[in-house]
This record gives sequence, C-alpha cells and structure tokens, in this order.
Amino acid sequence: MLDATPLLRLYARYRLPRLAALDPAKAQRRQLRSLVARAKGTRFGQDHGFAQIRSVADYRSAVPLRRYEDFWTAYWGGSFPILEDVSWPGRIPYFALTSGTSAGKTKYIPVSHEMVKSNARAVQDLLAHHIANRPGSRILGGKNFMLGGCTDLTPCAPGVAMGDLSGIAANEVPWFARSRYFPPRDLAFISDWEEKVQRLASRSLEEDIRTIGGTPSWLLVLFERLQALRPGTGGRLAEYYPNLELLVHGGVNFAPYRARFEALLEGSHAEMREVYPASEGFIALADRGPGEGLRLLLDNGLFFEFVPVEELGSPNPTRHWIAAVQPGINYAIVVTSCAGLWSCIIGDTVRFVSLDPPRILVTGRTSYSLSAFGEHLIGEEIEDAAAAAAAAIGAAVTDFSVSPIYPAQPGEIGHHLYAVEFAGAVTPAQCANFAACIDERLCAANADYRDHRAGDFAMGRPRVQPLPPGTFASWMKSRGKFGGQNKVPRIVLDAALFESLLAAGR
Repeated sequence: MLDATPLLRLYARYRLPRLAALDPAKAQRRQLRSLVARAKGTRFGQDHGFAQIRSVADYRSAVPLRRYEDFWTAYWGGSFPILEDVSWPGRIPYFALTSGTSAGKTKYIPVSHEMVKSNARAVQDLLAHHIANRPGSRILGGKNFMLGGCTDLTPCAPGVAMGDLSGIAANEVPWFARSRYFPPRDLAFISDWEEKVQRLASRSLEEDIRTIGGTPSWLLVLFERLQALRPGTGGRLAEYYPNLELLVHGGVNFAPYRARFEALLEGSHAEMREVYPASEGFIALADRGPGEGLRLLLDNGLFFEFVPVEELGSPNPTRHWIAAVQPGINYAIVVTSCAGLWSCIIGDTVRFVSLDPPRILVTGRTSYSLSAFGEHLIGEEIEDAAAAAAAAIGAAVTDFSVSPIYPAQPGEIGHHLYAVEFAGAVTPAQCANFAACIDERLCAANADYRDHRAGDFAMGRPRVQPLPPGTFASWMKSRGKFGGQNKVPRIVLDAALFESLLAAGR
C-alpha cells in the first residue's frame, strides 16, 4: 500500500499556521454570514428574514433558541423524509439516527453534503495535529479502523437514506481511500453487533492497523475479543497492532477509562486523542494533551452560541458567542450548522478552559444531572469522582451507572447506588473505599452535595454494587442498544431500568 503520509504532511504545513493565526471572533462571524447567505432562500430563511441579517446581533434578534423537537414540529416533520429547501438549500441526503445517551425517542438529524465535507475536514485537522506531535509518523501507510455501528443505510425516499452517523461517513469514503479504510463492506454491513465485533477482531489481526477509533466502552469489548483470540499476550494493543499510531475516542467522558487504556497502550508508540463529533456537527478535537481541552472548530461550517445552564429555563436566556464567553462557566452549547440547524440547543454542556484558542471540556448533558435529594450533581462531577476513586483503589473501571435509592421505610434515608463493572476482581474492602472516595470527592466539589451529606442526615453514604465482567454489554444488548454509537447512561433515574441492570449482573 502506498504511504500517503507525505500528502498529509503537506496539508499540515498549510493548515496548522492558518489555525495558529485564526481570530476566533472573525472566523465565527464569517461562518454565520456564509450560513445565512446560503439559506436565505429556504423556507426557514424567509420566515426569519435572513436577507436582512448583517450581524450576530441581527441574527440573534431574528432567530430564537430551539430544540430538536421544535424543528421537527414546525419545519421537518410535515415533509419528512424529503426536506428540500426547508431549513437548508437543496434536498437533505442523509439523516443520522440518534436517541442520546439513555432511553428515548429516535431523532432524525439532517446531514447535508456540506456537513459530510465538514466532518471530513475535521478528521484531516485531527491528523494534522497528530503529524505535528509525531514528526516521524507514517499514519497513512496502513489502515484506519473505525469501530462504529452498522454502516448499512436504509433508503427512505429518492436520494435520501438514514442510519448511524458512522454509516453515513463510511458511505461517503471516496473510492480512492477505501483501501485505507477498515472494516470492509462485507463486515461493515453486519447488523448483529456481537457477530460483527468477533469478525472484526479476527479480520483486523490480518491488517496493518495504524489508527483505531470509537466509543471507549465498545473499544474495550473489541479488545477483549482480541485477547481471547490471542491468549497469553497480556492484552496490550502492541501485540495485535504493532504499527498503531493513534487511538481516537469520543462520545463519553474519558476519565473513568483513562487508566485502562493507558495500560492497553503500554509498549506501543500510539497516542490518544479525544474528539467531539456530535450528530449535529463535528464540534471540537484535541490538539494538545489529555486534560487540556478540545479545540473548537471555528471555521468549519458551524456557528456556536453558549447559554449558562442555569438560564436555560428562563424566558429570555443570555446568548453568548465566542467573543463573549468566559472560562469556568457551565454552558449549554447551541449550534447553527451547514445542515439546517439554527440556534439549536443540542443537549450537551461545556466549560471553557482557555480562550486563545478556545478550548472546551464536555461536562455532560442538559438533562444529565442527579438531584434526587437536592444534591444537584452534574455528570462531570460524578465521572471525575468515579475516576479518582478507581485510581485510589488501584482498579480500572469498564463501565458504571448510578441511581438514587429512595427510602423504603420510615426513618430511612436515601442514598446513591453505583453499579460498577471493574476490569478485574475487587474485594469488599476495595468497594467500600471506592464509595468513600466518591463521597469525599463530591463533598469537595459540590456544596449542595456536601450539605445534604452532612451528618448522614439528609442523604446516606453512596454504596457500590460490583458487577461481573460483560454485564453492561449484555444489559445494553437486552435493551436493543448494543454496539455502534450507543452510550451507557451514567445516571439512571428509572428504578425499573436500573433494576434490570442489577439483574443482568446476578
């Protein structure tokens, strides 16, 4: 296979200086003006006077904040699946199916040809940053392994198909790049996730894999299959993919998984990079090391707004754009896209860790919080506490979920129960220490939690229920959420759903 890395180096030499010189506000103004100009003839553009919009202030006056359901009711639902000149010019060729991080109705997120190109440019930028960090790289001398869902798209109208976002990306891989893409079509189209992972693991051992990417929990399932195929290797990725250079992860908070992945990469020369590719657009990627935030993609077909989370329910929430954000504030991210989303609250929350260039940490979901007893915990706090607890007891976590346990008898107090699948065996003492560390960490991070835990008066100590290996995978499979881009819900408020998880581990 011809090594195409020299071409990537040429792109990196062109692109990276331009990113370094990018003015965030100018770039975002340019994106907004371009998007508005492109869509002024659509039904949405005419309804909102796009022809008269000249500035960010004009745009915010004309276009209110909306959620997916608002677009569906007012613009998309009536003519679905044919959306032609509705909120984006031309016919929308794809819909990415998503139901978020927990149980919920399927959403059909429009994906335009422009959005496909935007996503591809984001991947090119990711590889450019890798090249900058690894000057001797030969990353395009082998194959790129993307562990996604079934890539078989479902036709739903002339020129329109729907499916996983990974399937849409696979369908758009140009013919000249297919030889560098893994899995091949015969494996990519397998819908049974268990069969698919088994066959992917086996076939990938025959390939020269240079990059691998996916959601951490499903990557771990794949790596367990690899270890079963080659027992005695110790499970390190260097034994399976000796030329691996890059492991790309995204979709969930990586902190609880980091120690496990670092152990898997021991002895290899691969680096890890996080990405933030939402169904609504490729939002950010890691241009530096772990914990330094993800760099917003400001010149790639998206315009961003940020609303303080506590203002989301107010009648007139403050709408910041990149010129007015501040570090340390938990914002709901709002996206305007080259696929016909206009000031859409996509459900994720972020916090800026730097402004020049703008870098963010994904802190959770707008609906992803735990406040059964007034403790007001957000996802970031829970996941950081679980990661710290795992490090404290010297154990790696494969997956976990937490649920409130309400008092059943008079005189009892409620508490949080963590269902945890550890990577190896743990003792009862380790489980107790894990719970104690979570409690200590959350008390330090969140005043409401600390107040409710004071004296075990309003809320009891958290408890831990260890689960056998494979429990989360079998539970997700039983719910029809096995594999692909399905994410394990960290917070489970439905008592019956949480009980079904515990039952899967018995």
